[in-house]
Amino acid sequence: MILRNKELQTLKKTLRQFPVVGIIGARQVGKTTLARRFIKEINKPVEYYDLEHPEDLARLSDPILSLKGLKGLVVIDEIQRLPDLFPVLRVLVDRPRTPARFLILGSASPEMLRQSSETLAGRIYYHRLNGFALDEVKSADHQRLWLRGGFPKSFIAASHMESAQWRREFIQTFLERDLPQLGVNIRSATLSRFWRMLAHYHGQTWNASEFGRSFGVADTTVRNYLDLMTFAMVVTQLPPWYENLSKRQVKAPKIYIADSGLLHSLLNLITFRDLEAHPKLGASWEGFVIQQVIRRLGAVPGEFFFWRTHAGAELDLFVVRGRKRLGFEIKRTSSPKITPSMRNALTDLRLQRLDVIHAGENTFAMGKKIRAVSSSNLLKELQSL
Repeated sequence: MILRNKELQTLKKTLRQFPVVGIIGARQVGKTTLARRFIKEINKPVEYYDLEHPEDLARLSDPILSLKGLKGLVVIDEIQRLPDLFPVLRVLVDRPRTPARFLILGSASPEMLRQSSETLAGRIYYHRLNGFALDEVKSADHQRLWLRGGFPKSFIAASHMESAQWRREFIQTFLERDLPQLGVNIRSATLSRFWRMLAHYHGQTWNASEFGRSFGVADTTVRNYLDLMTFAMVVTQLPPWYENLSKRQVKAPKIYIADSGLLHSLLNLITFRDLEAHPKLGASWEGFVIQQVIRRLGAVPGEFFFWRTHAGAELDLFVVRGRKRLGFEIKRTSSPKITPSMRNALTDLRLQRLDVIHAGENTFAMGKKIRAVSSSNLLKELQSL
């Protein structure tokens, strides 16, 4: 059992502040397991509804009647199956001295978020649950986390082959069942081809025209596909940072498959030997480390970016919070060196510090405001913002 204490503390804190807390994330990422563990740790009455269970769905056929008398914690799992509940929740939480708190679980869906934003504004906090992070697994398992990704069943599988098989089945189920349930009416074969092509663009700047030509459809069509996969939390768009500098800057996002294990399955990579021989090795490691750095710092959307100029200067990850400006370069090498691009980023972005995260064993100073950080020391060297 891998304890997710940080996630549990976040739930405890946010449920004290908000009458409704939503845990959103891809299917099989551990939302239900986290909720059940949370239930065991609180000293309150709990009512649990699983909307994939016909009896629980029937119990909520008249939701006001079913929910208005409840006290303590009410957990509603797979809420995307019943989006009409959101107006009901607004009525319930607006009562004086609300006797209940609501914990809702579900895959991200356009309909769910639209309904909640309209009816529960100021009343709901959404907590995005990702797969396992470095600080949740043993240090000896960090490489396995990179290869297999953070989905619990993929990570804990008995072998690399069983892990890969689970991920293949997840991909198929996601395309054939989960996306249609989220209101996506695009053929699964089309999105499968698109997703696999995205895997080969992992770590590259998005170019809708180039991608549309390769895929054989209009720019607007591939942009729609990209947004759908991003909304479903299986693709990440790292936004560009640009400000009023004299240099021309790239203004398109960088694209990553959100989970490294899914990336490797889409590229048909099962073992470390497969991965080490593949041209996407460096990009895979870059995406994995960027995700871990963001999570370790506790950065939220609107605080992390990449930066690139048309002249070639770039920074893999730029994190901004208030007056803090931190830069990160990811290098899969054991002997990183300072480059002109790093010096440009340090000056142009007014960085307080630039960390070059590398695959070697040691952390050491490289120059003024620049240090090399061993990937094995990430948890020790990086603290929350």
